[in-house]
This record gives sequence, C-alpha cells and structure tokens, in this order.
Amino acid sequence: MGWVALGRCAGGGGRLSSVLSLSLTSLASSLIFTILCILTLALTLVTLVRAEDIFEDGKSDKEILDNLLLSTRYDKRLLPPVQDADFCCGMRWPGDATGLSNRSSTSSNDPKNQYKNQNNNHYTSHQHLRTHLRGTLTVNVSVLLLSLASPDESSLKYEVEFLLQQQWYDPRLRYSNRSQYEFLNAIHHYDDIWLPDTYFIMHGDFKDPLIPVHFALRIYRNGTVNYLMRRHLILSCQGRLNIFPFDDPLCSFAIESISYEQTAITYVWKNDEGTLRKSPSLTSLNAYLIKNQTITCPIKVSWRGNYSCLKVDLIFTRDRAFYFTTVFIPGIILVTSSFITFWLEWNAVPARVMIGVTTMLNFFTTSNGFRSTLPVVSNLTAMNVWDGVCMCFIYASLLEFVCVNYVGRKRPMHNVVYRPGENPVTQKREGGPPTGATTGPNEIVTCTNCGPNPCTHTTTNGCTAELRKKEPPHPIRVAKTIDVIARITFPVAYFMFLTFFFIHYKGTS
Repeated sequence: MGWVALGRCAGGGGRLSSVLSLSLTSLASSLIFTILCILTLALTLVTLVRAEDIFEDGKSDKEILDNLLLSTRYDKRLLPPVQDADFCCGMRWPGDATGLSNRSSTSSNDPKNQYKNQNNNHYTSHQHLRTHLRGTLTVNVSVLLLSLASPDESSLKYEVEFLLQQQWYDPRLRYSNRSQYEFLNAIHHYDDIWLPDTYFIMHGDFKDPLIPVHFALRIYRNGTVNYLMRRHLILSCQGRLNIFPFDDPLCSFAIESISYEQTAITYVWKNDEGTLRKSPSLTSLNAYLIKNQTITCPIKVSWRGNYSCLKVDLIFTRDRAFYFTTVFIPGIILVTSSFITFWLEWNAVPARVMIGVTTMLNFFTTSNGFRSTLPVVSNLTAMNVWDGVCMCFIYASLLEFVCVNYVGRKRPMHNVVYRPGENPVTQKREGGPPTGATTGPNEIVTCTNCGPNPCTHTTTNGCTAELRKKEPPHPIRVAKTIDVIARITFPVAYFMFLTFFFIHYKGTS
C-alpha cells in the first residue's frame, strides 16, 4: 500500500512539474515579449529624440533631409496633402497605436487585407496609409527669359532659353526653426522627393541635350519647395508667309501635368503674372521680341481638357531694315534705272539696250539669291508680288525702247522731211509751191469752180480753193512722243504700286 501511495505521489509530482515547466515557459515568453516591447518603445523614443536633435545647430542639410525622407514617414509616390491639417507625412507614425490596432483588427477580419499584408510591404504593421482629404495641390509657376535667337530670319523656328520655376507647399518637409538653414539644398535628394511631372507641349523640340539636367531644388522651413529648371527650346512658330516679311511670328509653348488631372494639381502663374520676367542679361540674336503674355490654356487649344495647363505666347517681329536694305531699296534702284532710257535719244540703241538688259539681269540675280533662303510655299506671297511687278516694269521699259526704235525707223509717207525743232514740212513738188506751205490772203490759188478750164484767183475773192489733205506725223516725232509719255506714266505707275504695296501688306500684318 505504501508503495502504491508513493507511486501515486510520484505521479502527481510529475504533473506538477509539467505544469511548473509550462508556467516557467510562459513566464519566459512574456518576459521576452515585454523586453522586446520595451526595446521597441525605447528605439522609438530614441528615434524621436534623434529626430528632434537632428535639427539642432551644427547638423548638415543632408542629415536633416535624410531624417525627413525616412521611408516610415515620407513616400514620394503620394501627393503632398492639402486639406488635412493633422496629416503630416502621408503615413502613420510608429507610435500611432490607435490607428494601428484599428487597422490590425480590420485587416485580421478581412481576407483581402490579410492578402495585402502578406504581399505588399506598403501595408506592413509599421507603415499604414492614413485616410485623408488631399484637396487640389497648387503649383505656382514663373518663367525668366535668358536668351532669344533665330538661326534663320526667314524660318519659323526660334530658340528660347529660360528658367522655369515651380513652387508648391509640402507639409511633410517642414523642419524645426532651430536649424541654422533658411532652406535645404535637396539637389542630391532629387530622386527621393515628390516632384510635379510637368510636360512641355506645343513647343517644337529640346536643344541638345534633349533632357537638360540643370536644375535647383530647395526646401524651406515651412515646407515650401522651390524647383528651378533651365530649359532650351527650339520653338516651331506660326507665321503668315503670304505677307512675309511683314508678318509677326507667334511662338507658343505650354506646360501641364502628364498624369495628374486638374482635380489633383492646378498650375497657376505666380503672383498672377501677365507677362514673362526678363533677365537683366537677356541676349537676343537675330530675334526681336515685341510682345509676350502668360495665360491659361484655352480649352479649344488645350491638349487634354481635364488637365491644368499654362501657356506662354511670344510674338516676334522681323528686322524690316534688313529687308529694305537687301531687297526693296536695290529693287527700287534697278527699276528706276531702267526708266533712264526714256530720256535718251530714240536711236541711241547701244545705250538703251545695255541699260535695259543690265537692269533685268541684275534684278534676276538679286531676287534669286534672296529667294533661295525663303521657305518654299505654294501660295502667293508678298515677295512674289514684289518680284513679279518689278520685273514687269523693267521688261516694259525694254519693250518701250523696242517700240520706239521700230516706229522711228519706219519710212515716212508723202516724202515728209523732219527738221528738229520745227513742224514737219513737205518737199517742193516740181512746178508748184510746197505742198505743206500755207497761203496768205493775197496769194494766188487754183480754184475748182471756174468751169472746165482751171483758173487762178486770190484767196480772198470767194473762189473755192483746192482742198489739201492733212499729212500724217513723221515717225520720228511719234517715237519722241512715246518717250515723253513714258517719262510720266512709268514713274507715276511705279510710285502708285509702291504706295499700295507697303500700305497694304503693312496694314495686313
């Protein structure tokens, strides 16, 4: 019996030892869990203390930015918050236990959330997104012109170099005022900060390199981000070649977000600027900017209507003095030089031929040399009108000389003799007075009413004198008359053309 009792006691002690071992295991597990919680809390406190200490004097902007851009408190994939004032960093703080427990309970009950926790690090226990109202982010834009250039005056391409400044507010990047930095230079954290995906439309092309890397990125104490880019564009402009060179080309380019709609991002001109700012060192090479404006893209010309868009219009003019000195004035000189032939003798063949042919060839050479630099278009332009009319005047003066020389060399009728400075007279016929001579009141003339036999009477006795036919003008006089008329009509007609040409095309522009 004793042995049995002793065995029973031994069996009970085994159960006791099992229970005791289980209790010790649970106690150890609880102790380890408590120690881990304490370490986690201490680590969190140390992190927060270091976060406060990182903004003290003597710390570099790199250290401050490294702390601001920790993955537990900043995600560049998220837009900066606007309306949720309590929302700071786009993610939950490590010590946000309430939200964490709510999120944990929700995720444990929802199979979909459990699947996300297993497959997406974005939903881990220390990194949860916070539901908030983002609102519309406002990006202030300004443009500072640096240089303007036109590689070819007759082309519709202008080179524009400018600084594009974008400014917005991101409360996630605020830092303590105890820092000695008025702003942080974040150029080396370019790939870690959220930036607007600004896209250039209606511009033409970037000048090499295609994507310039010249930029500046600053973060101010209150979270304002200033992003400055240098851009060099070759703008494809819109001009009116039908009135070239009196047109004023319009060059435009626009910016908008490539992925964020207007409800997420709105671009506005900084300080409601109506015109672009110009650098004091603005340089211009064969480009004459007469007007510029900054506007919001009209809906009818916007690339996509539901995206915020800003437009820049640059209106250039051409160097009119260049065209007057190389095209118009030489053309006027050549045309008026062809009119000199009208003041030369009608039979000065070598001089008149040389002047007419030389002016025509010179005008052909001048117009062809200039026309080779013009853009090829199928419609009638102002330069075509100028060349055509000037060539017609030169050719008409040459034809006038041909007509005058032909008329002057014709054989005269009725043996008319031309004496310079006098009226044409007829030669004396044999046995009678000159045919073209006039009769006085007492001169004897032959009458026709004296019967079958001729008789003679004075011109005052009432007899009917023999009628004489009026002789035609001498060809030389006709030739000289044509020259006299051309001296007036040609210059007057050309002056009228010049007046109409410059007034019409200048007014059209």
